[in-house]
Amino acid sequence: MWVAAALLIVVVGSVAFNFLTPWWFGEAASNWGSIDDIVLLTFWVCGVVFILVGLSLVFSIYKYRFRQGARAHYEPENTRLELWLTVGTSLGVVAMLGPGLFVWDEFVRVPAEASEMEVFGEQWRWRYRLPGTDGKLGTTDIRNISMRNPFGLNDDDPNGLDDVLIQSSEIHLPVNVPVKALLRSKDVLHDFFVPEFRAKMDLVPGMVTYFWFTPTKLGEFEILCAEYCGSSHYLMRGVVAVDRPEEYQVWLHSQPTYAELLAAARPSNRDIAEGRTVAETNGCLACHSLDGSQVVGPTWQGLWGRSERLVDGSVITVDEAYVRESIVSPSAKIIDGFAPVMLSYDLPESDIQTLLAFLRSTSTFAPVDAAEGLADAGEVLVQSRGCLACHSLDGTKGVGPTWRGLWGRKEYLTDGSVVSVDAAYFRESIEHPNAKVVEGFAPVMLPYQFTDEEFEAMVAYAVERLTVP
Repeated sequence: MWVAAALLIVVVGSVAFNFLTPWWFGEAASNWGSIDDIVLLTFWVCGVVFILVGLSLVFSIYKYRFRQGARAHYEPENTRLELWLTVGTSLGVVAMLGPGLFVWDEFVRVPAEASEMEVFGEQWRWRYRLPGTDGKLGTTDIRNISMRNPFGLNDDDPNGLDDVLIQSSEIHLPVNVPVKALLRSKDVLHDFFVPEFRAKMDLVPGMVTYFWFTPTKLGEFEILCAEYCGSSHYLMRGVVAVDRPEEYQVWLHSQPTYAELLAAARPSNRDIAEGRTVAETNGCLACHSLDGSQVVGPTWQGLWGRSERLVDGSVITVDEAYVRESIVSPSAKIIDGFAPVMLSYDLPESDIQTLLAFLRSTSTFAPVDAAEGLADAGEVLVQSRGCLACHSLDGTKGVGPTWRGLWGRKEYLTDGSVVSVDAAYFRESIEHPNAKVVEGFAPVMLPYQFTDEEFEAMVAYAVERLTVP
């Protein structure tokens, strides 16, 4: 009898808890209602089944309890009971799954006035991309992803130059404005999940998935990866900050665009070397000097970013678009003082990319003398190289230790030793990140190479703005 009584208490207690619990869903986004209705419908269907099964067990245990001399009746078939169970189970499944199709349709039917936000996932961090002043996101290709181009934007698409790139794990959105989330993965399957928004969708490598929502409540809401994506899956977290429109605009204007990152980015030594090989192989250096002397064509010394006057009197700035045009159609824009004698070249995209890296290297990184200027240059480097995708500035834990109060802080390492964050440790952690791993973090950082001038700027940024108060 005590077993039947215990089961009855479990059934009654579960039903009472469902109605008396204070933990009800809260409204934080526009699609919370339909999603919650489906969740509650599932609870009701499963709850009714739970009650029926529980009470059946209580009844069966009590009615068919052991009695001296009682015998069980053998009944191998009960067609009516099987029919009721089949029909009831089918109706329950349809009741749970059918309405979900309508909710799914609502989930992916994006309103015309919705803005766009790209969510870019990789092991184990989130990045984000927002449209610039033109209101359009530039096109991308996964094959373009590099340190210079972390989102893989197509450089020949002008819509991408003003795209706003957020390489930290925190994204800001304006309240009461619908947004379409475009989801891309760099490597493996991820899942973008904001529990308070009831928003959840897989990021599938090789394709772009999407859904939409309207944040309706001010505040900060945690982003989780809801699909196991590797050993540091648990660290793949972020924050959605829902702001008032004026606060959102202030934040948005403080974020770098792709064009600004291109201007600040320095190509790798390997790309520079390969680019010089491309230039030598195709005979570029026979007409363009590297030492400032004038030969058949303009010198390449300090070429990138230089203003040049053309034969028609106009002035252009040497950038990627101009270089690409000058390779394919060299007679389109002739620099004043030179003859239109260059032939057209049809180079593979990989050769153009490395040649561009070589040309960028002709305008070397030149930090200014003032400490404030150095810190500003260091901040640009930190943003352009993606440091803030893993290291927060607000004290939150990410893939790597927070940089808030970084300089001079004591760090405990996995081997039990303690280090103080200074210039030597800072550089070693960048060039050999697995040599001294901070306790509580996985050794997942890749090595980076910077020039001495770049390190000087980054140290100035860290000392001035990340020092322990």
